[in-house]
Amino acid sequence: MSVSPLFEQSPEELLARRIAALGRAASLEINAQDSKHIEASRALLPGGKRIFVSHLPKQRWDDTVAACRTLRRAGFDPVPHIPVRLIADHAELDRLLATLVDAADVREVLMISGDYPQASGAYSTVLQALRSDLLQKHGIARVAFAGHPEGHPRVDAAEIRRAELDKARYAHEAGLDATFVTQFCFESAPLLAWAQELRSAGARSRLVAGIAGPAKLSTLVNFALRCGVGRSIRALGARPGVMSLLMAEQTPENIVVELSRSIQAGESAIDGLHVFCFGGYLRTCSWLRGVASGELRRLV
Repeated sequence: MSVSPLFEQSPEELLARRIAALGRAASLEINAQDSKHIEASRALLPGGKRIFVSHLPKQRWDDTVAACRTLRRAGFDPVPHIPVRLIADHAELDRLLATLVDAADVREVLMISGDYPQASGAYSTVLQALRSDLLQKHGIARVAFAGHPEGHPRVDAAEIRRAELDKARYAHEAGLDATFVTQFCFESAPLLAWAQELRSAGARSRLVAGIAGPAKLSTLVNFALRCGVGRSIRALGARPGVMSLLMAEQTPENIVVELSRSIQAGESAIDGLHVFCFGGYLRTCSWLRGVASGELRRLV
């Protein structure tokens, strides 16, 4: 049966729908200090939204558990970061996962090595912690990993790719639903190249692009330098009059449109978006609601 032209959508209309769908499905990342704003965010986000809880230096596990509990009670899906190099031994990881499940019904964790030169306990790598089979013991069927399209300031790029593929393969073999969430980038090219590289190497995990939510340009540059974001920082520095814009708020509309175009054209292996809030949780929630409602249509 042919479709009447009356009901056909233009490429621009299809792209606008793609952008809105990405916005609706996007996850967010907060820190434990944002807990005081979680109740207010219920008016801005749909129930069940996946919200990651970072683990900052010197943060207590109790702070992570409390933030996850608050998110779950507000109707969201908490995903705590677990830097495995901070875990003393098998027993501590066992207790932590049990507490997260019991207190906050955690169903997914993001496991990272953490930016620590050496392990303080039993686990130097995420793969070692995965092989403990403790996720399965506690009924956690979903696991997230960090993706590094632009590398890491202290780890060789080839080693990072090997580790990403090893985690993807192990998760698949273990029956875990795995997602890679990337460090934030300021342009789409590194994200698209990274995703294609992993797909070509056989990774079946979900691949999610990390982007920076609305924030002052000076804040973004500061976090980029601290987190080792590499080549795509040139997307900021190349802007005309960039120094005069340091105190102005920047929003990631351009990269969202770029990624959406690539996905729509079938040129991208990216499966979704992850938005870093950088202390502006409610501001980011409001922006993301606008994206999900089709407010980026004007850029299509």
